Amino acid sequence: MTTIYPIPTLANRQNALFLEDMPLNELAQKHGTPLYVYSKAALQQAWDAWQYPNADRTIHLCYSVKSNSNIAILQFFAQRGSYFDIVSKGEMARVLAAGAPAAHIVFSGVGKTVAEIEFALEHGIHCFNVESLPELDRIHEVATRMGKRAPISLRINPDVDAQTHPYISTGLKENKFGIDHELAVEAYVYASTLSGLKITGIDYHIGSQLTTLAPFKDAQNRLFGLVKTLIERGIELEHIDLGGGLGVRYQDETPPAPAELIAQSLQGLRDAGFKHTLMYEPGRSMVANAGLLLTRVEYIKPTEYKHFAIVDAAMNDFIRPTLYQAWHGVVNTVTHDAPLVNMDIVGPICESSDWLAKDRALAVKTGDVLAILSAGAYGMTMSSNYNTRPRAAEVLVDGGLDFVICEREVLADLWINERLLSPIV
Repeated sequence: MTTIYPIPTLANRQNALFLEDMPLNELAQKHGTPLYVYSKAALQQAWDAWQYPNADRTIHLCYSVKSNSNIAILQFFAQRGSYFDIVSKGEMARVLAAGAPAAHIVFSGVGKTVAEIEFALEHGIHCFNVESLPELDRIHEVATRMGKRAPISLRINPDVDAQTHPYISTGLKENKFGIDHELAVEAYVYASTLSGLKITGIDYHIGSQLTTLAPFKDAQNRLFGLVKTLIERGIELEHIDLGGGLGVRYQDETPPAPAELIAQSLQGLRDAGFKHTLMYEPGRSMVANAGLLLTRVEYIKPTEYKHFAIVDAAMNDFIRPTLYQAWHGVVNTVTHDAPLVNMDIVGPICESSDWLAKDRALAVKTGDVLAILSAGAYGMTMSSNYNTRPRAAEVLVDGGLDFVICEREVLADLWINERLLSPIV
């Protein structure tokens, strides 16, 4: 019987779990655990899924760097002509280090500093997605001082319920993101009076892990109505950015394909008579199901209440289960005759919140390597050194080859920037 995994290049062969042509238990033996592993073929499939060759206009994909910011993965997308959605100077520096041109960078985020705005203007980014009137003023002031005109797009908050986890919902009035839809025309009129700004577009992003098209369409309709009003007021735009947030399958979700979302957007643009360039900001849908986390079982601990598999990965390595109560598939990388037992997969950190999965029926022995599936997005990028734990290594698989794309931290790395109060005698 063949198991269908959310990661398309994952398969059982010869009683072992393979990613492309690499047995995962051998990767764990070679590189140690915890270990993030990504499939180049799965990244390519995700990129291809977002291509829409019959569009009647230019479509730019702005990969959301926060989902996975490893520079090898950024380079992979840059080589395919991707644009990039960033939210910090650090992310911008990563994108540039990966070989992407600054003209392919869109700078989002609610808290841009003067230093970040200067850095972006010096390099010549595509545009800023502006999220408040004070930010408009700041960008204008910095650009004027530098003798430049800053390309800007306003991020509009359409007050649409994305029907997703509250921590990743960004399009409601109570969220901190964007400019209120009712104030948008006034904001654009004001922006048009500032000589340091060049209005280029309009943008929204309503949340993440959306599994139906309805919220996208609701927000799109509100945005398109706003664009018509702006045109009537003499404010012309070059692009319309419909954000990201398309969901992926972790367990039994059935999210729409990218082509379905693009087709819906294009039809709406045609119905409205708009000729604008179209932009999206996909992140999770590009990388989540291209990666997994390998972790070794240190102990099997039975108790009167439940069984635990204590592994060497923890909430510092992968915080999504703790932070979002997120469900991720767990599978043993080898098949053997251990009995199936319901157990929680937990880490060694001194927190009861340190768990990776709960109530899973697994055949597991001490020393086995488990794969935590769909960990390519918001995994390594959200990891930390809590409990003075070095962060994991990252490996990219290409067919039967594996490449280390991030070395494992060693203990001395963790306090290299710290200073003693006095010399040790």
